[in-house]
Amino acid sequence: MNALLTKYQASESFRVGALLAVTGGFLDAYSYLTRGGVFANAETGNIVLLALNIAAGDLGRVLYYLIPIAAYSAGIIAAELIRRKFKGQDLHILHWRQLVIAAEIVIVSAVAFIPEGTADFAAVISISFICSMQVESFRKVQGSPYATTMCTGNLRSASENLYKRIFAKDKQAGKKALLYVGIIGSFMSGAMLGSAAAIYFHTKACLFCAVFLLAVMAFMLEKPQNADS
Repeated sequence: MNALLTKYQASESFRVGALLAVTGGFLDAYSYLTRGGVFANAETGNIVLLALNIAAGDLGRVLYYLIPIAAYSAGIIAAELIRRKFKGQDLHILHWRQLVIAAEIVIVSAVAFIPEGTADFAAVISISFICSMQVESFRKVQGSPYATTMCTGNLRSASENLYKRIFAKDKQAGKKALLYVGIIGSFMSGAMLGSAAAIYFHTKACLFCAVFLLAVMAFMLEKPQNADS
């Protein structure tokens, strides 16, 4: 009964999580298709390539992969500085996470006007920065940990909860499995939208993400939702 009465912050609603996942998938497809074939949302690949180039002694390529990794770390630090500065303060309408979203909107809008070609690296760095801000600031959906810019952890959680539903007859785990599947599906939908938008709008396609993020800000103005809503 207590679980049913649990309330979540507006930032933990499924709608917010789904829209952020759509944004994450969109930006991954966008960066790959329009900004030099690079996935900018997560840094695992860049870290592997960094290690390979260190081993090969190619210092130029080491720097190429080190900079987006540093930008990703800088985004984490920026999000934490915003949280530390504004968490608990009376900002009237805005929550500190909305300030993070506002920063994302400004940066993603600026990325749309970075020239394609020689300046692609600057766009990738900017996307890495805002994606890390997002993933650091939005860690839970309906009380469960998740990620909005990558799918590996969400897939693990979905599979784990599916196991619990099938073999332990845990109905709550089944609901969580569906929640994670919904987030993964949202990420995939964002990637498909990003692919289509890149064809027609090229580098300007990421302006769609500004619209998604504005909707996130609007949803976060609503009252907390019950766990069963």
